[in-house]
Amino acid sequence: MRKTSKPKPDEILAELEEGNQRFVSGKMKHPHLDKARKAKAGKEDQGNHAYATILTCSDSRVPVELVFDAGVMDIFVVRVAGNVCKADEVGSIEYGLAHVHTPVLVVLGHTLCGAVTTVVGALQGKETVLETNIPQLVAPIIPAAERAIEEYVDDRVIPFAIEENVWQSIEDLFALSPATRTLVKEEKVKVVGAIYDIGTGIVKWLEHLKVNEILEGVEKTPEIEMNIHSTFSI
Repeated sequence: MRKTSKPKPDEILAELEEGNQRFVSGKMKHPHLDKARKAKAGKEDQGNHAYATILTCSDSRVPVELVFDAGVMDIFVVRVAGNVCKADEVGSIEYGLAHVHTPVLVVLGHTLCGAVTTVVGALQGKETVLETNIPQLVAPIIPAAERAIEEYVDDRVIPFAIEENVWQSIEDLFALSPATRTLVKEEKVKVVGAIYDIGTGIVKWLEHLKVNEILEGVEKTPEIEMNIHSTFSI
């Protein structure tokens, strides 16, 4: 159960932005990494501390807590190749928002994303050999890649596809998670998209109005599930 109040979403986003600026400039504070913080983690609920849930790629070039100059119990991180949103990721995000009580969700893509590049290449007819489970893993990226290929025919395809994939993940999250939609509509949670530049360390924040447009579009889809809760059983 949450015992402490947390900053408003805009305050948290400002904190994330300031942390990223410190990371980029090399003036990091490295907060919440001392012995006292670790002791707290051993006996306190993370829900009293974590202020953001972040869905991002598994890529080792995206060190999430470092990128935002955050420490222990600051960020609830969900990582998967291509920052896709399927059942496992959505369930983890729901836990971060509804049980860890983070007022912010960031869907963080990154430049030179291998998963997005692979999907784009496959759709363009490039021979791609993948292990058995990877095609199913990256399948949610296909709509974003198709939009990028339709829009561009040059070296802008991949950057555009990476950004479109952030929007696609947000759309898939809203489609699969009535609980997240409700939290956003009640203004208890703010969902934002961003792109991390692995060469500079800079996080580019995407236009928030598009998140609202995506949410409205999803809710107009007739087959969208509207139940917020499920009964837990084994």
